[in-house]
Amino acid sequence: MSSHREAPEISKDPVADSTDLYAFVSTDQPDTVTLIANYIPLEAPDGGPNFYEFGDDVLYEIHIDNDGDADADITFQFQFQSVLNNPNTFLYNTGPIESLDSPNWNKRQFFSVAVCENGPPRQIASGLACPPCRIGPLSTHNYGDLADAAVHELDGGVKVFAGQRAEGFYVDLGAIFDLGDLRPFEQLHNTFGLSLPGLSKPAPGVNATKNVNVHSIAIQVPSKFLTANGMNPTDPTNPLSTIGIWTTASRQQAQVRGAHNASQVSAGPFVQVSRLGNPLVNEVLIPLGKKDYWNMQQPVGDSQFATYVENPELAGLLNVLYPGVFPNLAAYVTSGQPRADLAAILLTGIPPGIVPGFQNFTGPTQADFLRLNMAIPATSKPSNLGLIGGDAAGFPNGRRVFDDVVTIELRAIAGVTLPLVDKSYTPDGAAGEVTDGLTSSATDTTADGTENYLSSFPFLGVPHSGFENPAA
Repeated sequence: MSSHREAPEISKDPVADSTDLYAFVSTDQPDTVTLIANYIPLEAPDGGPNFYEFGDDVLYEIHIDNDGDADADITFQFQFQSVLNNPNTFLYNTGPIESLDSPNWNKRQFFSVAVCENGPPRQIASGLACPPCRIGPLSTHNYGDLADAAVHELDGGVKVFAGQRAEGFYVDLGAIFDLGDLRPFEQLHNTFGLSLPGLSKPAPGVNATKNVNVHSIAIQVPSKFLTANGMNPTDPTNPLSTIGIWTTASRQQAQVRGAHNASQVSAGPFVQVSRLGNPLVNEVLIPLGKKDYWNMQQPVGDSQFATYVENPELAGLLNVLYPGVFPNLAAYVTSGQPRADLAAILLTGIPPGIVPGFQNFTGPTQADFLRLNMAIPATSKPSNLGLIGGDAAGFPNGRRVFDDVVTIELRAIAGVTLPLVDKSYTPDGAAGEVTDGLTSSATDTTADGTENYLSSFPFLGVPHSGFENPAA
């Protein structure tokens, strides 16, 4: 998935696993940018008795580069503290949770926010309450009110939220990792001589994340706070209108466990164990033997991974898995030419003059992070295919919660974006149609009536209820 369980070591440490990163001009406050970093993949709604929560021993960060050098100029830091009111009960709550300070809520979590601006961290808020997980109609019957109360307004027009949300990312995980099976194209797949029922005709995709939850850290910040010159970005052609965004999770270097009890102590400097910029990069492009190493590196050093972007393994595999479907792509892969289009999209941003009226270029330094041109306003009629769908407000110009990044990146790897850098190249017809068979919109709902997306901050919908678990 976007970055769910994408590397061997982080797959064993879900509270530090950065699963998705979003960055977009806010539709509810057009002079602000919303940044959302998700952690803890694939949360089952019925997750008791120990419901999901952020790690008290993890440093969560969202980084901003606003001068194109691939180093962080602004970093938002989030740290959490859990409070257990009654250690002598096994219950998360002993009655209905009517408010964020309800005495019935036994296991609560609070967080602080600090900002680093080319210097040491400066705390801007502390003791902010997270909402509870959505348990069910008896425990959290007014969940929307509880979540709304956990949206905190800070000085300077900043809003922040940290807590459980409905998973907004969608992907046919079961099919894709079954030898690259794309259900809408199954009749074209090389089935390796196997004759199996259900593998001979097109079928719709199956969303593996439809009914699971995630934990989100969301912050909405005035755009002028993120620019290098402190001005509100209004000119899309101005390089200062574009920022780079990535998220990380870090743990202290040493951990000591008690010999005869469950206590543990962490010490030493924080060491990065997870990071995420563009979706699917570590998941699909970085080879298995380098995934853990990639997670510990800074974007400024990503030129060492450029070969995996410029020569993606998946492009060659498409020709093996779907023989004869992508002949032009097969010839291009055989020629050995590096994919300059993918390097531009993922590592430098798209320079001016490549796409008429658009750029999100951050300079020649290769770095994997989302690039957002903040001077491009949100649109009232978005396409979930973003830029390749004619919507410059969507991925790879930042990333909105409903953008279909799987289809966008599949089509890019299949050659749809090659004409950006090679006018002589003609994409295969199938390249513009390839998909895992899923789609979404800003108004999607699920079987239990949960809205996947909201029209205002924090934009991801309320989590699925454990009692009303639609996956059961």
